[in-house]
Amino acid sequence: MSTQPDLLERARKHIPGGVNSPVRAFNGVGGDPVFFDRAQGACLYDINGRSYIDYVGSWGPMIAGHAHPDVVAAVQQAAAKGLSFGAPCPAEVTMAERLCELVPAMDMVRMVNSGTEATMSAIRLARAATGRDAIIKFEGCYHGHADSFLVKAGSGALTLGVPNSPGVPAALADLTLTAPYNDLDAVSALLEAHGKNVAAIIVEPVAGNMNCIPPRDGYLAGLRALCDEYGCLLIFDEVMTGFRVALGGAQALYGVEPDLSTFGKVIGGGMPVGAFGGKRKLMEQVAPSGPVYQAGTLSGNPVAMAAGLANLELIMAEGFYVQLEQKTRRLLTGIEREAERAGVPLLTTQVGGMFGLFFTPQKQVINFAEAGQCNTEAFKCFFHRMLERGVYLAPSAYEAGFVSSAHTVEHIEATINAAQESFAALIQEEVL
Repeated sequence: MSTQPDLLERARKHIPGGVNSPVRAFNGVGGDPVFFDRAQGACLYDINGRSYIDYVGSWGPMIAGHAHPDVVAAVQQAAAKGLSFGAPCPAEVTMAERLCELVPAMDMVRMVNSGTEATMSAIRLARAATGRDAIIKFEGCYHGHADSFLVKAGSGALTLGVPNSPGVPAALADLTLTAPYNDLDAVSALLEAHGKNVAAIIVEPVAGNMNCIPPRDGYLAGLRALCDEYGCLLIFDEVMTGFRVALGGAQALYGVEPDLSTFGKVIGGGMPVGAFGGKRKLMEQVAPSGPVYQAGTLSGNPVAMAAGLANLELIMAEGFYVQLEQKTRRLLTGIEREAERAGVPLLTTQVGGMFGLFFTPQKQVINFAEAGQCNTEAFKCFFHRMLERGVYLAPSAYEAGFVSSAHTVEHIEATINAAQESFAALIQEEVL
């Protein structure tokens, strides 16, 4: 049997950094990544069979837990009929109907294969529809690795300390304007100066790539009003929040309708799926109905659609989101209590089943600059002490956490107990 060090050594010979996505490398926390063999319910199991209570959930989609039997059965049945057709299939029609039924601002949708594909396609559509070239994004918000978005990006880019990626043409980067998250005045100033050339504002309605930062009261509605005033489109990147924070996404939770929305994660049930959609007038500009080209051989893949539809059926159950929110609140209340007892400055945030942990004495964190002022050394120590105790958190101080319906009271209490011991270790090791 391969050991963790053996696998990592082999991986580094043929995979950049030994991982296929940067944040997995543990650069943000130090040490070596864990190689996992399987997952079930709320738990991950490494190659040695050790179990971990999982609060990453494949970065959000495992909202009903890993390897849910309904999702697995749907995938097995679909796979038995063929893995890919490269042609239309009934499941993609059902998925489109379901998404448009559940998402307030969506009349039509195009399936793609990842969140990055969804956001880059939405930007192309926005530019075509407005005849403008520039976009506004927010510092610390991550919208995938397309060139237009790797300017003051969040998530792995922040963890690695390279928020502006080499390889992005300067001329293209110049078309991406940035503002602090949760700051309407900054957006207003940008639009006053550049509004005639701004095609769209793209935003994570709940920031999840500089840890979990909710929008301030009136912020999303304010963006909507500014877009209406200046004739640009509002794009909600709901790849993380879509069907995570509410059944209709953050737009349903906050009552603000964007012009375009992007999705992924939950609608794939663990399979690689993305989508972008909006009002009919906009979406009919996408090929073959219109001139805005976008294509993909695996888009609407029958196996991925089966997984996503099964996942959506699970979360549509009555009371699902109420119970998920209650579980998350119980977890955070317990962690907050133990931090206070230990004298560890800690701020927690929550939107539905998403949560954030900030090692700071501040009462709130509202943007990337404030997230960057938190004690990342304390987080690194806490991460490893929790890992030693069988709790798997995101290996970065700039990532949100996720609770699933598979987390039981026993899982949550075990996590709180692990946090108690880990906070004590922080004091003992004098990292605060």
